[in-house]
Amino acid sequence: MLTTDSDAQRRILNRLRRARGQLNAVIDAVEDGRSCRDVVTQLAAVSAALDRAGFAVVSTAMKECLADPEGEGRGEDGLTTEELEKLFLTLA
Repeated sequence: MLTTDSDAQRRILNRLRRARGQLNAVIDAVEDGRSCRDVVTQLAAVSAALDRAGFAVVSTAMKECLADPEGEGRGEDGLTTEELEKLFLTLA
């Protein structure tokens, strides 16, 4: 399970839906032959939205991991703190 925090899950899904909409705008811009500037601007928006969603996923997992110190440093997905850190760095 991605997260037990329904509010965090809702925020993550909203970010991903926003990214999907922005990706559709990129596709439309390319299909319509819009300017390079328009396409790149939309691509940057998609990239930023996906980055934010990724950071939200990792930060939520970190919070869950820290909230359960008896879980021996592992979140619900069985991730150690070190594994979470590596995931976080893949987004950087």
